[in-house]
Amino acid sequence: MANKSDVLIIGGGTAGIMVAARMLKEDPNLSVSIIEPADSHYYQPAWTLVGAGTYNYEKTKRSMASVMPKKVNWIKEYADKFYPDENKVTTSGGKEYTYDYLVVCPGIKIDPALVEGLSEAMDKGVVCSNYTDPMHTWEVLKNFKGGTALFTQPTTPIKCGGAPQKIMYLAGDLWRKNGVAKNTNIVFATAGTIIFGVPEIAKTLMQVVDRNDINLRFGYKLVAVDAREQIAWYEMAPHEKEYNHKDIEVITDGNRKGIKFDMMHLAPPQSAPDFIKTSPLANEAGWVDVDHGTLQHNKYPNIFSLGDVAALPTAKTGAAIRKQVPIVTENIKRLMANKPKYEKTYNGYSSCPLVTGYGKMALAEFDYDNNFTPDPKLRQMLVFDSSKEHWRLWILKKYMLPYLYWNKMMKGVDV
Repeated sequence: MANKSDVLIIGGGTAGIMVAARMLKEDPNLSVSIIEPADSHYYQPAWTLVGAGTYNYEKTKRSMASVMPKKVNWIKEYADKFYPDENKVTTSGGKEYTYDYLVVCPGIKIDPALVEGLSEAMDKGVVCSNYTDPMHTWEVLKNFKGGTALFTQPTTPIKCGGAPQKIMYLAGDLWRKNGVAKNTNIVFATAGTIIFGVPEIAKTLMQVVDRNDINLRFGYKLVAVDAREQIAWYEMAPHEKEYNHKDIEVITDGNRKGIKFDMMHLAPPQSAPDFIKTSPLANEAGWVDVDHGTLQHNKYPNIFSLGDVAALPTAKTGAAIRKQVPIVTENIKRLMANKPKYEKTYNGYSSCPLVTGYGKMALAEFDYDNNFTPDPKLRQMLVFDSSKEHWRLWILKKYMLPYLYWNKMMKGVDV
């Protein structure tokens, strides 16, 4: 059958390309197909730096054709429906594709409609987001003349949980240098209870918060954005608390508080793509239901999922994918050869390069239990405590990681 693959992959993002490249590297005779409609592939971790005016947006983008492994069959369509009992996927164009093994990694959906008024406000005027238009973020930051600078995030899972903070620290650094900081109150409003879940990293971040004189507001659940009046509306959680109070304009309306802002950066709400949510592969929350260690589907043993769409209780980052890919490819290889499962399992490793200013970064690496797990290779860079700010980590973020991404990870090489 022409449309049959040994391995069919949904999604040509970091996870999909890495799985395909690695499997074909190990067995060039496999038939591997990727269903991916996009023309471009982006290195999104650099968008934080684009938003701070210190990285070229065009350098984050390459054609999808250029990153597709040579022997992959690229199906340039939208995946639509799953028929796991028949080992079949259909596309929005009505075509059917069958497989022996399915790898589901279409990424995550930016879903501004989950916050009232946000779709109309996003990426216009003084409302910006590195998740959708980092070049607009840079315009907002450099044109800001003072007032209340609000940084916020939703209650949904998001790509790179540290990203809403990173741009705030860079903005604080920028405004101190250009003299705007003295006329500015920086506010970070989050539904959470702490600045970061890894204690070693949280300690460093609180020092950065103090350096930038940031007002932290915990227990703030973003529910609406009024772009015309420049008010972000929050429902208040019982654990509401504040650190470093600033006398900003706050409107109280029942259990809601509105923060009046002069600029706002936010991570928009995010969710699983619609075709995943409504599929037999999803759990009740809409994410692909997989075993946390093997990344194998809990109901269908020839289906695996990784990356942002997988129901895994860890941060959704490219670094997590880097550790998930070898687990998925090895388990598929063993299933093909009728061998027992891989003894190594995924421990929830994720990493968040926390840029804390221009030329400064700390590196949060952690597992499912939020244990701080720094990579021993950092010692080769003379970084002996990556929970502390270091200029060498900034070099890693700005120069080394993009190089490794395009030249190693996308080629299926372990890094």
